[in-house]
Amino acid sequence: MTDPHPFIAGLPKAELHVHHVGSASPRIVAELAARHPDSKVPTDPEALVDYFTFTDFAHFIEVYLSVVDLVRTPEDVRLLTFEVARDMARQNIRYAELTVTPFSSTRRGIPEAGFMEAIEDARKAAEAELGVVLRWCFDIPGEAGLQSAEETVRLAVEHRPEGLVSFGLGGPEIGVDRPQFKPYFDRAIAEGLHSVPHAGETTGPQTIWDALTALRAERIGHGTSSVRDPKLLEHLAEHRIALEVCPTSNIATRAVTDIERHPIREMVRAGVLVTVNSDDPPMFGTDLNNEYAVAARLLELDERGIADLAKNAVEASFLDPTGKRKLAEEIDTYTANWLRPPGR
Repeated sequence: MTDPHPFIAGLPKAELHVHHVGSASPRIVAELAARHPDSKVPTDPEALVDYFTFTDFAHFIEVYLSVVDLVRTPEDVRLLTFEVARDMARQNIRYAELTVTPFSSTRRGIPEAGFMEAIEDARKAAEAELGVVLRWCFDIPGEAGLQSAEETVRLAVEHRPEGLVSFGLGGPEIGVDRPQFKPYFDRAIAEGLHSVPHAGETTGPQTIWDALTALRAERIGHGTSSVRDPKLLEHLAEHRIALEVCPTSNIATRAVTDIERHPIREMVRAGVLVTVNSDDPPMFGTDLNNEYAVAARLLELDERGIADLAKNAVEASFLDPTGKRKLAEEIDTYTANWLRPPGR
């Protein structure tokens, strides 16, 4: 397969690991920065390229939080959310589970009800106007400690928006042990939410085991270090616990030193259910289409292999069974039409 990009561009896709604020395009970040001139974030989209060049994961978190600080009103939230969906529509993303960190917004003074109304209004408009189905994962910012966990689960339970399907844990892993968040995940799971914590991106396999045992993870965000533990890979494969793999992100944050050494090959060889995602795409100079192209090259996939990768995301998603079947059929139909000989 010489160039996978044309096939990938039209391929219907689902995305499971993509952050709300981290998906803001340079145009939107610049517009938000202009609204709030006290921020150090550049108002020139071209200058944002240098601003989004990270020295390590800690620097990434610092820059990420400076962009979070630009989202200060319900109007900012609504603008950001709908524009993220517009960028998804351009890539033929049909369904996305968008990781949202409400604590970061409500602690900055956005009213709780206003925040929920803003994301829900944007979600409904995105589905009606763009054909993009959005669902929410409410995410604990691990660097903010247990107070943020308490607040996040309270918002999820007491102000639950219609589109909320899962509960996550992000931010730095080093020094932020997973088991301490068990009571908050237990409460979220009891309310019917799925468990999808980040684990094993910048720490070892034990963090993933902790996410599985203490947080009852149904999917793992990143899971990069899983390949260092054969028993863990075997467990993930046997129980169809998907890994949300984000290749370019792992390079940008220095979680992986070289794309040629990315562990996605070992994950697939072990039979793990691997999904491909973009994480914080504009910040990393990528999008989901590009991530599929990277994965296709690393895994030496043809069109059918790429389509199967897209169907992995459908399988691992929290779409209802009818929605899963329809999206998988759409992927199959697109692929069959692409591969059909001319004139037939």
